[in-house]
Amino acid sequence: MDNELLIKTVQAQIGYNFKNADLLLQAFTRRPYAKENGGEDNEVLEFIGDSALEIAAVRFLASKFGKLQNVFSCSAKEGKLTLKTQQLVKRTTLASRIDELGFAEYLFLGKGDIIDEILKRPSVKADLFEAIVGAVAIDSGWDLSAICRVVETMLNPEEFFLTDIDTNYYRKVKLWGKKLNGRSPQYKYKEASYASTWWVPFDGISQSFPYDYNYSRLKFHCYLTISGDFPVYRGFGATKAEARWNTYKLAYEDLTAKGVVFESTIRDEIENPNKDEAANQLRCLADRGYFSTPIFSFTQKKTKKGKNVCIAVCTAADIGKLFFAVCPTKKEAKKEAAFKMLQYVLYGKVAKKPQTEDEPQATDEDEPSTNGEGDDFADGCEQQLAEDCTP
Repeated sequence: MDNELLIKTVQAQIGYNFKNADLLLQAFTRRPYAKENGGEDNEVLEFIGDSALEIAAVRFLASKFGKLQNVFSCSAKEGKLTLKTQQLVKRTTLASRIDELGFAEYLFLGKGDIIDEILKRPSVKADLFEAIVGAVAIDSGWDLSAICRVVETMLNPEEFFLTDIDTNYYRKVKLWGKKLNGRSPQYKYKEASYASTWWVPFDGISQSFPYDYNYSRLKFHCYLTISGDFPVYRGFGATKAEARWNTYKLAYEDLTAKGVVFESTIRDEIENPNKDEAANQLRCLADRGYFSTPIFSFTQKKTKKGKNVCIAVCTAADIGKLFFAVCPTKKEAKKEAAFKMLQYVLYGKVAKKPQTEDEPQATDEDEPSTNGEGDDFADGCEQQLAEDCTP
C-alpha cells in the first residue's frame, strides 16, 4: 500500500485527520525498517501513547459511571474502575483491536522483521496501537478530547460492558465479511448533522428514525462497505462509537433478513490457531466472554534419567477440564498446555503427539474433570505427572 492510501485509510478508520501526516507514517515504522532506510521509528510514540491511552480509558470510565453535581460521585468502586482500566488497556486487548482494524499489514518492516514473522506477535500489534495514539497526541497538541475520541473509536470500550455477546453486531459482521472477502469490512466517519442528508441522494441503506426523534443529537455519520456486491450502510449517532454501532446493527439486520449472513462461532474468532500464540489467543477469547481467564500453574521435576522438566497445567474455572504438558522449559510447557486448551475450546478435542520416555504424555482419559475445583485438581494432575517423572 502506498503512503497516501495508508494515510487515507487509517484516518477514515480512526476518525482523525492529521495535520502532519508524517507522524502517522512514523507510527507504522518499526525500528529495523528505520535503521535500514533512515527516518524515525515509532518507539517514542509508543511510550507517549501508552500514557495517553490510560488517561483516555480512565476518562471513559469516569464518564460512564460518574456524575458531577457540585461534587463527583461514582456508581463504581475504585477496585472495579482499576480492573476495568487494566482490562481496557492490556496488550492482548490492544492487539485484538489492531487485528479487527486490519492495521498490522500496513507496518513498515525491516528485513529481520519479515524473516522472524513478527506480525504474528501480539506485542507488535499492541505497540502499533499505542504508537497511533501517541501520534494523535503530538499532532493534536495534546488535545484530550481528540485523543479520547480516537481511543474510543479504536478501542470500542462499550463492547466490554455487553452482557450478551450475541448483541455484538460489530464482531458478527466483521467476522462474516472477513470470511467472505478475506479482509474486514471498511468503515469511515463523517461529522455532519442528520438534516444534511435530507435532500442528498444516497445509493445504499440508511438508518431511519421515528418522526418525533430528536435529530439534533446526531452529530456523526458512519459508512460501512463490505464488498462491491453489497450496498453501503449508513448509520448515525451522537458519538462516533454510537454511529458505528448503529451502522453495524443496520448491516447485520439487513444481511440476516436476506439470508446471507452466517452466525459466527468461537472458531471464527481465531484466524490462525497455533502453539506459539496459544496463550494470547486464549486470553483474547476470554476477553470476548467465551470463558473465564485461563489459569496456569507450573512445577519443576526430574525425569527418571535425571533431566529437569517443567509441568504446566492450564485451565479455566468454567471449562471443566485440565490441560497439562511436560517440557524441558517452562516457556515450552506453557505453550503446549495452552495449545491443548485452545484445541479443546475450538474443536472439542486435543491433538495427540508421540510419547517419549522422558516426557510422559497425558491423554484425554488421564485428564480429570475439574467440576469447579480447579486448584485441587491441578494439584492432583501435577502429582500424577510427578510420580512418572521422579527417579
